[in-house]
Order: sequence, then structure tokens, then C-alpha cells
Amino acid sequence: MKQTAIFSTLLLAIMLLMSSCCSCRQSQKLVKPLAGTDWQLIQLMARDIAAEGDSYSLLFHSDGTITGAGDCNRLTATYTTSSTRDLRIENIGSTRRLCPNFELENAFLEMLSSVTHYEMDADIMILLSNGKLVGMMKAVAAK
Repeated sequence: MKQTAIFSTLLLAIMLLMSSCCSCRQSQKLVKPLAGTDWQLIQLMARDIAAEGDSYSLLFHSDGTITGAGDCNRLTATYTTSSTRDLRIENIGSTRRLCPNFELENAFLEMLSSVTHYEMDADIMILLSNGKLVGMMKAVAAK
């Protein structure tokens, strides 16, 4: 009985130590900043996207501007945020080359103009439109 109590106490101590380490790792989990991080689309309206190169990417600048790319067109926009993670993307402009995936590129641009909020989870940015998930972007290494 005494060995069982010691074993149980030791097991509980190990579990507490492991769980405290896990929460340390979670609190240190690097959440990427919105501005200054290269973001690439990984999901659009519940559809997984396998973007290549710098397609479907955005870079939010600290001056309130965005540069990026659709499928084959370059884009620019302006944005505003708040402390409650409101996000408005406006004045979207792009070059007008005819892309092989022009329908997907148009859907990407429409999604951006509909965004009202964003959430962060480590290196993933979740884009919402009035509470509805409309897109997800992943932080990528700077090119």
C-alpha cells in the first residue's frame, strides 16, 4: 500500500511537471505579428489552397498598406485594425493580367474585401467576415 501511495504521488508530480512545461511552451508559442509577416493563403471559403511561390500572399506594412499577389497579379490595398482585432481591407487594386486561375483570384480579392475580423493562432491567421470563417493564411519565411 505504501509503495502504491509513493508511486501515485511520484506519478502525480511528474504529470504536474509535464503539464507545467506544456503550458510554458504554449505561452512561449510564437504568435506572428500581423504587420511585417509574409502571409500565404492556405484556405479560402472552406477550400484548401496549395499556393505556390508568392501566389495568394499578403504583406501588411506598419503604415496601413498591404502589398501582395493573387494567382498572377500583384495587388495593393489599405487596412485598419483595432485592439479587438477588427480588420478592414479597403482600396484593393491589382494589375489586370489574365490568369489561368482568374476565378480563384477574384474569389480571393472578394474575400479580402469582406473581412471584418482576424484571429491569430501561432503562425496561422484566421480571417472572419461577421463571425464567419472566410479564409486562413499561414506565416511563411520571408523571401
